[in-house]
Amino acid sequence: MAIPTAQGGEPAQTPRGGFFGHPRGLSTLFFTEFWERFSFYGLRPLLTLFMTAATVKGGMGFATSRATAIFGLYAAAVYLGSLPGGWIADRLLGQRRAVFYGGCLIALGQFSLAIPGRITFFLGLALMVSGTGLLKPNVSTMVGELYPETGPDAGARRDAGFSIFYMGINLGAFVAPLFSGWLGERVDWHVGFASAGLGMIFGLIQYRLGWRHLGGAGLRPNATLDPGARRRALAVLWSALAAAILLAAAIAGDVIRVTAERLADVAGIAILAIALVYFGYQILWGGLTGEEKKRMMAISVLFLFSALFWSGSEQAATSLNLFARDLTNRTVSGWEMPVSFLQSVNPLFIILFAPVFAVVWQRMGRRNPSSPTKFGLGLVFLGLGFLVIAAATLIAIGHAVMGPGVTPHKVSPWWLVLTYLFATFGELCVSPVGLSTVTKLAPHRKVSQMMGIWFMSISLGEVVAGQVAGTYERLPLFGTFGAVGATTIVAGLILLLLARPLRRLIGSAE
Repeated sequence: MAIPTAQGGEPAQTPRGGFFGHPRGLSTLFFTEFWERFSFYGLRPLLTLFMTAATVKGGMGFATSRATAIFGLYAAAVYLGSLPGGWIADRLLGQRRAVFYGGCLIALGQFSLAIPGRITFFLGLALMVSGTGLLKPNVSTMVGELYPETGPDAGARRDAGFSIFYMGINLGAFVAPLFSGWLGERVDWHVGFASAGLGMIFGLIQYRLGWRHLGGAGLRPNATLDPGARRRALAVLWSALAAAILLAAAIAGDVIRVTAERLADVAGIAILAIALVYFGYQILWGGLTGEEKKRMMAISVLFLFSALFWSGSEQAATSLNLFARDLTNRTVSGWEMPVSFLQSVNPLFIILFAPVFAVVWQRMGRRNPSSPTKFGLGLVFLGLGFLVIAAATLIAIGHAVMGPGVTPHKVSPWWLVLTYLFATFGELCVSPVGLSTVTKLAPHRKVSQMMGIWFMSISLGEVVAGQVAGTYERLPLFGTFGAVGATTIVAGLILLLLARPLRRLIGSAE
């Protein structure tokens, strides 16, 4: 029997007893992503609070609509960067080196944020966008390459592996707000940012020490380029980088005048257009087989529903974070809990329930629900959570619009906890399953760029999330949260109806 191989023809790791019954390399990627997410989520709950805080309190004094638009653009760019990050790994670096270089850029970005000043703030965000674009899609791709085996339970086993990997993400997300969030809110904003950068340094050390456990996964680029093609790829890369620098300089120097809110409007349309053009090109002229075209169509449909899911889920860092600050009673025995502490609730639930979902998916075997079915359930769960928080806003301020003249009746934090519980169930049905689905359905020669395209769905969701959160002080919160809840529930029900035809497109991959 031939030994399954990873890219480059080297033996792939297939043993089942290395890490919770999974390949040993999963532990290396698990802890790499733990520290990268510690870095990301150490910053995430602080950004909106820092930007909306008054300058006399060390903040930037931005209006809520501007701050949430900037946050949405930053978060969108983080995931949008996954597309060039996947392209660079596929053609030039390979996933393994791309992850390492990306981590270095992330750490530099965090330490730039630790230096007070508007220039260092936006420079830090740009460095983190570039680094995460290199790291995020490629570490996930390597997880998929640890599972080359086929068989009746191969798909469920891979889903279980991604669920364990996803638990590592949320361990970092759980710890970061308690540590970096507390430092940022109670000591100094910039100390909180620096602590997040220190976490990324730990992640880089761990990743390099665990390199040997990855076998051949991510060792070489997927696409074999001749010297001429490699030079052309490098020329495209450097030209794109130069164009990005010139555009940033033009905006910073007021040569191009654009508000964050307007830029968010344009970005959402642009991201959707890029995704549609990409899928259309691949299906029509991408040199795919008939089976690959069907699977690409299935990914394109799930892409749209994924974007919708994240446009609601990512309210956690913006509108729900502001709800925790303004409308939630955070006093416990005379001690006021930092706002960012409530950002640890969702990852805590992920930690508790990810193993449960992993075991359930694996034990169901052939009865394991299809990816579209899981996505539909995830949207319904998320919608139920927003109906809960909509009810809480009625208790807190009724149908009033948030503003200086509003005196809220602050509600129990358990409203947010219940909202995050439903969101967690939805996330576990969508996020790890989506990552696994892309690695199963994408042609191997395009898997990194397809992972980048998949992260674009989150990018699109982030832009929309920032725009929705920008209505925090303009529209009644009951209407905003209620609309998000109703939209996601209806979308989930529609996707459940589409599950059977989508499964036919997916074919034998599941």
